[in-house]
Amino acid sequence: MDRMFRVLSFWTGIFAVMFYLGHMHTTSLLFLSQTGFFLLLSYLKLTERMYIYIFGAYLTVFFAGFTYWTTFMMVPGMGE
Repeated sequence: MDRMFRVLSFWTGIFAVMFYLGHMHTTSLLFLSQTGFFLLLSYLKLTERMYIYIFGAYLTVFFAGFTYWTTFMMVPGMGE
């Protein structure tokens, strides 16, 4: 299970580079911090159950934040 967090770290790192190259610096820093978080977790040698609990908590925080952002912060028709 620790290898899967290294895989998550790799892909969030790729996204961070792509966002940086696309001049989206704030989003790039967000993904860079997620990369560090996943990489740190992958070397802690936790039990599989603990990795699942941490990933579930991460998903809960992400979906709550994403729902808040899309509901209250995005301006309708901004992409037109």
